[in-house]
Amino acid sequence: MVVEAVPEGRYVEVGNGITMHYHEAGSADRGAVLFVHGSGPGASGWSNFKGNYPLLAERGYRTIIPDTMGYGYSSKPEDGAFSLDDVAAQYKALLDSLGIDRITVIGNSQGGAIAITMALNYPDLVAKLVLMAPGGLETREAYMDMEGIKAMIRVLYNEGISKETLRKVFRLQLHDESKITDEVIEERFQIAMTQHKDNIARIRVANLEDRLSEIQCPVLCFWGANDKFCPVSGASKIAARCANSRTVLISSCGHWVMVEYAKLFNELTLQFLDDSLG
Repeated sequence: MVVEAVPEGRYVEVGNGITMHYHEAGSADRGAVLFVHGSGPGASGWSNFKGNYPLLAERGYRTIIPDTMGYGYSSKPEDGAFSLDDVAAQYKALLDSLGIDRITVIGNSQGGAIAITMALNYPDLVAKLVLMAPGGLETREAYMDMEGIKAMIRVLYNEGISKETLRKVFRLQLHDESKITDEVIEERFQIAMTQHKDNIARIRVANLEDRLSEIQCPVLCFWGANDKFCPVSGASKIAARCANSRTVLISSCGHWVMVEYAKLFNELTLQFLDDSLG
C-alpha cells in the first residue's frame, strides 16, 4: 500500500467547475499569508512550502497553502487554456470563501507571476508581495532557452515521468543536490502521476515586466544566482521597476530559495511581514 506523500487538506469551489485544494494553519492575529507555488511535474503547495509556512503560522499569521489549478489535489482540466488573470481570479475566489480581504502573497516561479497578477488586479486585496524568482518577466523564448526548462520539457514529452527522470530535473532546481531527497521525489512523483503531460502548458504566463511599475504594495524579492529556470536578470527588473522593493540575490543558490536557504528566507520574510519597507 502506497502512503500519500502529500497530505490532503480542504477543498473549495472557485468557479467554472474548478475545485481548489488547500491547507491552512495558524491564526490571523498578525494577518494572513497566501503561498502560491510554481509549476512543473508533481508540484503542490504543501511540497513547495512545507519548510516555510509552519514558522509563520507559529508567529501568529494565518497561512493558506493552496494547489493551483492543474496541480496537487486541485482540479486538473484536460483541455482549454487559462490566463494569469483567470488563475488570479480563482485565488481571489478562494480568499473570498475564507473571508480574507487583505493578505500578503508569497509566490515562486509561476506562482510569482500569479502573485504579481493578483497585486495588479486586486490592489486592495494584496498588502505585500514576497517573490522568489517569479516567472512572467521575460519572453517565452528566453524561458525556453533555460537549461532547467529544456530538461523539464524533455522529461514531459520524450523521456516520460519516472522517479529517475524527475530526479534529473530537480538536480537543476537546486544548487545543492543533497537537498533532493527521496522524500521530495516521492512527493512529486505521486502528484505527477495524476497530471496530463500538457498540464504545464494549460496556464499561459504573459510577460508582465512592463507592468511592474504599477505595483503599489511593498515587494521583497529573492533570487538564486545559479537559477537554471528563470533568468536572474529578472532580479534587476524587480529592483528597478517596483518602487517600494528590496531584492536579495543569493550566491550558491538555484531556483528554490525557500528550500535551499529556508532559514534565511523565513527570517527575512517574517521581518518583512512585521515591518514595512522604509
